[in-house]
Amino acid sequence: MEYRRMGRTGLKVSEICLGTMTFGHGADEAEARRIVDLAFDAGVNFFDTANSYSNGASETLLGRALQGRREEAVVATKFFNPMGIGPNDSGMCRVHIFRAIEESLRRLGTDYVDLYYIHHVDTQTPPEEMLEALNDLVRQGKVRYTACSNYEAWRLMECLWVSDAQRLARFECYQPQYSLVVRDIEQELIPLCQYKGLGVVVWSPLAGGFLTGKYRPGEREAPGTRSAEQWAYPSRYFSPQADDVLRELLAVAAELGRSPAQVAVRWVLEQPGITSAIIGARTVEQARDSMAAGNFRLPPACLDRLNHVSALPDRYPLSMERDMHLRRDLAIAMPSLPVTSEG
Repeated sequence: MEYRRMGRTGLKVSEICLGTMTFGHGADEAEARRIVDLAFDAGVNFFDTANSYSNGASETLLGRALQGRREEAVVATKFFNPMGIGPNDSGMCRVHIFRAIEESLRRLGTDYVDLYYIHHVDTQTPPEEMLEALNDLVRQGKVRYTACSNYEAWRLMECLWVSDAQRLARFECYQPQYSLVVRDIEQELIPLCQYKGLGVVVWSPLAGGFLTGKYRPGEREAPGTRSAEQWAYPSRYFSPQADDVLRELLAVAAELGRSPAQVAVRWVLEQPGITSAIIGARTVEQARDSMAAGNFRLPPACLDRLNHVSALPDRYPLSMERDMHLRRDLAIAMPSLPVTSEG
């Protein structure tokens, strides 16, 4: 297992992160413990949950599974989603942030979390209020690092600016959706995170199971899967060439003697700017398969094939500006400039 720095920080996390959204929803406590033990055995030190997963059960089961090993783990959790019926039981206002962290710490059975994510965008709370509250949690020692998920590039940049201007603890990590069939973050968000030194921890590298080998090109539903249950299956975000991508993935996996899940996760981990990929599982067998992505590398030819088939067309303004550096480099030979006898 490779360990990578979280952005510009000194924190090191395993390149594979165990996601626990299934704990309490598909994986009972006994299976959750077995999955966590397997993760430690595989070298995983990074665990991801959220207060709203299974209405708090995910945090509870993860906390119990980590008893006696808390200091070996980097624990990330999230807040935003409604955790009650009151008007301040969701979002990013100061009241909810302070309440949410206390409830998460209680469920996790710890007095701090290593990484605290804003789960979604709250357009009703000023970023200053949110960032000042999170800064207080860092100063109190209840949170080591703050982070966000699912932010647009401009919103993320605004929060970084506010943090710098007001000397507040800033986001050190960003958590987006990313996979062979959802590559949108490459045009704006990945360059921003690289420029500003944020770690990037991606969710759904298997596209909700679409890239595990359970599906064939043209299929969008399979019995006994998330798609059949209409649960956490992000097919509406898939690129138009998703079936071509799946076809090529299956071919590459067969050639390498690897499962499609291993190849799909490995592809994510070999892309620029990626710190870690979150893998989830309902069973030990599913977890073991995905975690094996940490013990091999894709041959360059296979990586090129997957890059090519899954590539998205550039959007404006990148579609216009990508090669403008050539205009500068070759300015003296621009056709629009008159050629004089002096050259």
